[in-house]
Amino acid sequence: MSLFDQFLTLFSKPSDVQPLTLDGAEELLQQPERRVRTRVNPREGTRVLIIDDSQTVVTALKRILRSAGCEAITALDAESGLKLVLSRHPELIFLDIVLPGINGFAALRALRRDERTRSIPIIMMSGNEQATEQFFGARVGADDFMKKPFSRLEVFARIEQLLDEELIPRRRLQEQPVAASQPRPVVAHPSPYEHRQAAALLHQGFGAPEHH
Repeated sequence: MSLFDQFLTLFSKPSDVQPLTLDGAEELLQQPERRVRTRVNPREGTRVLIIDDSQTVVTALKRILRSAGCEAITALDAESGLKLVLSRHPELIFLDIVLPGINGFAALRALRRDERTRSIPIIMMSGNEQATEQFFGARVGADDFMKKPFSRLEVFARIEQLLDEELIPRRRLQEQPVAASQPRPVVAHPSPYEHRQAAALLHQGFGAPEHH
């Protein structure tokens, strides 16, 4: 080994941890995790629904959640996801925006308008560079926004912000408005047909909400 090579070996620093990419779930979860304080996890058995059309993202996020003791259930489209909401009663939902068929905006609005599902905290996900959590929180009722690709630490940080004293995910009482000086990104909103279709799916096979 040359003197120059020895110098590099002695003084080079390990590379920084890279965020999760979407090229392979097995490789994603082998990245080391850096924490500056003890992580606060949701209580054991917290049921989380993942709605995303990427099997790689679903697999990676499911393993991250299971590592913290969560029960992860998954759907690759909004139609299947909306049915799972009523049949499995998740306590938290990760919802992708760009989905086949009904998109994430329509699914979110249907969930917020139904009294059986409006209290479930929802974290939207997207790889759109223009998306911001303030926009989605104020405009369509999401509780948080997570940009793709994401890191393991970010997933847990997003969840931790929604936990109450009993470590149960809860909706934020007040949503932050969009700053007046912040430009509003141009995104594709669902059509009236998508709204009606998403709302109908929440009632299909389950009947109208019961009143006690």
